[in-house]
Amino acid sequence: GPNIDLPIFDWGTRKTNIKIAETDQKIALAKYEKAIQSAFREVNDALATHAHIGERLDAQRRLVSATAATYKLSMARYRAGVDSYFTVLDAQRSAYAAQQGLLALEQMELNNQIELYKVLGGGISKV
Repeated sequence: GPNIDLPIFDWGTRKTNIKIAETDQKIALAKYEKAIQSAFREVNDALATHAHIGERLDAQRRLVSATAATYKLSMARYRAGVDSYFTVLDAQRSAYAAQQGLLALEQMELNNQIELYKVLGGGISKV
């Protein structure tokens, strides 16, 4: 027989479907806003870390220069007979430690640059 499909005979199904769709849309919007906020926070954190590492690198480079100068001076004093070789070795150890610290910070800087690239939307493909 004939089938009647009029909105007045759906017993509220269409209104319910519209409300479900509106709720789904609100949920999707909330998830999108959360993702945007998370992305901004990640970028902000990576940029703050970048600035902090930059300051530490500057200080570490000055320390490397200072310890290298101390080592050079202690070697000159040793050759002149003023200081012991122990002083030279201690200055050399300090210079190497400063250089090692610089290398560690440079590695941190590279890792941070990779992190910045990723959080800004750069893709990293595996070779």
